[in-house]
Amino acid sequence: MASDIVARRVFAGLILLSIVLLAIIVQPFAKGFFLAAVLAGALYGLHKKLTRAFRGRANLSAGVICFGVIIALLLPLTGFTAFLISEAADGVRFIRETLRTEGVEGLKERLPQPVRKLADTVMDRLQVQEVQLDEKIQEQVSSQGGTAAKAVTGAVAATGSLAFQTVMMLIAFYFFLVEGRKLVLWLESVSPLKRGQAEEILREFRLVATSVLVSSVATAGVQAVAALVGYLIARVPVPFFFAAVTFFLALVPAVGAAVVCFAAAGLLLLTGHQWMALFLAVWGVLVVGLVDNIVKPLLVKRGLDMHGAIVFFALLGGLAVFGTVGLLLGPLIVSFFLALIRIYERDYGRPSPRPADPPTPPV
Repeated sequence: MASDIVARRVFAGLILLSIVLLAIIVQPFAKGFFLAAVLAGALYGLHKKLTRAFRGRANLSAGVICFGVIIALLLPLTGFTAFLISEAADGVRFIRETLRTEGVEGLKERLPQPVRKLADTVMDRLQVQEVQLDEKIQEQVSSQGGTAAKAVTGAVAATGSLAFQTVMMLIAFYFFLVEGRKLVLWLESVSPLKRGQAEEILREFRLVATSVLVSSVATAGVQAVAALVGYLIARVPVPFFFAAVTFFLALVPAVGAAVVCFAAAGLLLLTGHQWMALFLAVWGVLVVGLVDNIVKPLLVKRGLDMHGAIVFFALLGGLAVFGTVGLLLGPLIVSFFLALIRIYERDYGRPSPRPADPPTPPV
């Protein structure tokens, strides 16, 4: 008997050791795997419909969905990059032609009034220090060369890391779609919980993940529409482009939709429209920025059996602790706690008191 207890303890220790080692191995891909599991849970219904449409070809269905996700990620990025490159090329061409035909003074006269004053100040300063200009340039290049190289290296490393995480996420997403049901059944079979409890918890996770994803996209759409109204009122150039940028940045909580409003307000300020710039900045704070805190908890609550205040603080708490991923982790952790409490109360709680039998009427 004693040897059996020792063997159990040793085996439990080995299981804990294997869990720690597994966590170390998975840690570099943890965020990608988590997002893949969330996306797979949210799109599992679509995967089932496509599998039926493709006559049971689950691999083909998963491939089509992965391709759709890639297109949804790459197309906006490609479009924005092409637009920015085109605008930058037009700007460089305009500056080159103006300098060639009219010189620096002609270019300065074409600038908006606030920018023209700044240009006059800079040019006056350069004229005063014209003798020392070459030395200053050489000194700045020498001192900042290492910093610039580090910045470029860091940017390249960050871009490579993001691309790597995205690729890992897509690979895991594909296999979660294809083998997700088998994974759930395996977890149900090896879980020490009662039959059906593990699947119930995973079903709760899927419901929360779907609600948060749908609410995030819908809230970004509402913010983009609200921002578009402000852009049209303030007469921002290319307002629909700024609205599209607002939509995609609204999906990134660390950046937010209001940043685009501030950038557009700065553009208006530089072109001499001070009052419109002030209006757009206030609009970005009071309307575009705050609508996220109102609309998202309401939309998340619609898909969950959870009070709106709990959803609100779960979103903010998850964002504060875990960063961007916390928008999913916060509600998932709270729903996990509530699901465990509900299961315990249902399966292990005290039995409800049996009602007393009614008194027998006298004969």
